[in-house]
Amino acid sequence: MYRPEIKILDCTIRDGGLMNDWKFDKELVKDLFHGLAQAGVDYVELGYRADKKQFPPSEFGPWRYCDEEIIREVAYECDTKVSIMCDVGRTDYDDFLPASESIVKLVRVATYVKDIDKAIHLGKHLKSLGYEVSINIMAVSHALEPDLDEALDQLAQTDFEMVYLVDSFGYFYSEQIHYLVEKYLAKLPGKQIGVHCHNNQQLAFANTIEAIIKGVNRLDATVYGIGRAAGNCPLELLIGFLKNPKFDVRPVFDLIQKHFEPMQKELRWGYEIPYAITGILNKHPRAAMAFMKGVHGNSYREFYDEMIMVDDL
Repeated sequence: MYRPEIKILDCTIRDGGLMNDWKFDKELVKDLFHGLAQAGVDYVELGYRADKKQFPPSEFGPWRYCDEEIIREVAYECDTKVSIMCDVGRTDYDDFLPASESIVKLVRVATYVKDIDKAIHLGKHLKSLGYEVSINIMAVSHALEPDLDEALDQLAQTDFEMVYLVDSFGYFYSEQIHYLVEKYLAKLPGKQIGVHCHNNQQLAFANTIEAIIKGVNRLDATVYGIGRAAGNCPLELLIGFLKNPKFDVRPVFDLIQKHFEPMQKELRWGYEIPYAITGILNKHPRAAMAFMKGVHGNSYREFYDEMIMVDDL
């Protein structure tokens, strides 16, 4: 449990923003960063840097774009580093300052296996600006193994610091986590391997532990498990498990009580039967999120039968 090289990245605002279009109040985000810095969290991911030509600012909150000015209003230079994420095909290269002029230290590039060439191109641009770079391969549960092998072989030739295994649909069990972590470690010597788990089958925390056991040292988590649909590995549980004296869970409890318990009643992330159904069936949770808003019939049985017939990729 105690391995000093393990680092935690909190993606509360970035992943949680998928539930409210990144419309978090600035004071909440400021409280979050300060609290997580006190808790000893290594990275705090404050959102996406999306292309405003594709995503109009009138429709989304500021954490969809993470402009340098607003990040500096909520975060400060300290041992806890600021991270942001960008999507392949949804990013304007010109939106990034040189790292020496930015408070952002890590940029994570989200990609599907089919777009790995584009992800590497974007990652190289970010490296040239001086950022730490992670490539996060999304929806690995839908990737053909030869395609994944080729993508990992390509990433092995880069100088990116990190590559993440992402269980986007909350589909994996411990056996798949074991198998894939061993593959990533074998194919990516010298790189840090990370894991990002969703909680559709109540396995996000357990699967994160399984990844730790197999040698993963970069761990994603969120306060109170907030995240798209069923949410993510809860940060408070992860800190409790790691037994590392650098981490202090008490500021996280303060954040939960002040901000996230009330918010959960409105946004309803976490374990719900529609999210469990998409997890069991290895489906994107967008349909389950629509069901929660009254779309896709009235019963879980109807939703399950509908999902069996859907090819969502």
